[in-house]
Amino acid sequence: MTALPKTMTAVEIAQPGGPDVLRPVTRPTPAPGPRDVLIAVAAAGVNRPDLMQRQGRYAPPPGASDIPGLEVAGRVVARGKDVEEWKEGDEVCALVAGGGYAEYCAAPAPQCLPAPKGLDFVQAAALPETVFTVWTNVFDRGRLSAGETLLVHGGASGIGTTAIQMARARGARVFATAGTREKCAACEKLGAERAIDYAREDFAAVVAEMTAGRGVDVILDMVGGDYLPRNLASLATDGRLVQIAFLKGPRAEIDLMAVMQRRLTLTGSTLRPRSIEEKGRIARAVRENVWPLVEKGDVRPVLHATFPLAAAAEAHRALEAGTHVGKIVLIVGP
Repeated sequence: MTALPKTMTAVEIAQPGGPDVLRPVTRPTPAPGPRDVLIAVAAAGVNRPDLMQRQGRYAPPPGASDIPGLEVAGRVVARGKDVEEWKEGDEVCALVAGGGYAEYCAAPAPQCLPAPKGLDFVQAAALPETVFTVWTNVFDRGRLSAGETLLVHGGASGIGTTAIQMARARGARVFATAGTREKCAACEKLGAERAIDYAREDFAAVVAEMTAGRGVDVILDMVGGDYLPRNLASLATDGRLVQIAFLKGPRAEIDLMAVMQRRLTLTGSTLRPRSIEEKGRIARAVRENVWPLVEKGDVRPVLHATFPLAAAAEAHRALEAGTHVGKIVLIVGP
């Protein structure tokens, strides 16, 4: 292992609460486990699960760092004894189960990807959480294929902007919902055929109109709650609803007759608690299927704002304000 500082600056959650509970602290520099690499973090993405963890509503999985942050980009500075695929000096981005808001972060080697050519570390740090989420849910569980139609709720979010681009790049027709005209315009600029202002329009009615009553093949939903009946109504026969969050609550009534008559599939997943092996499989699929699109420019991270690591509280306030389009990223190292 290269000589490394014994301590580092990180941002911890002092106690559950608002953004002000985030505070810079000095922590021991982590040592990589046998299957880990240690990354000198240049940038770290900020995601909604970070907000939930800060609020005390989303605990890290057993064994994960209590430091928030689920995606990082930087250079490998050390590796565990069983790591062969990465070496010191490699430029990578990685999905992690925690620990991203820090100068150094240990990441399981299978969950790392080479930083895409043509992107800087800030852009690369905006990719792992969203790209892993979209691939495993829209294309793996949702089985979206070329020529099919996708409805993306929260189209202006980091996941939404990524889903729009990936689906279009792979030959799908895309609709999206967003909360303002400006956000709708941003979704259409990214490739959505029609963005629906959910504050002014009924998305189910617009989907019916745009598809001549057929409905869409796949819906990616992070809203839940009372969206469920309208989601079911908006699906075509053999359609798939993929649930990845529930901002409006986890419970809703379901019309099982509609599910049966139109052979609908309701599925969903979480990413953070999954095993290293599972995340490694997703990483390999992303590298094979998505990284060429990123390096060609068909899929690009959409950056809303950057903040220094010490201003993580401000980054959380910006995400909670809900005015962003795309990702918010912390700049950690040089």
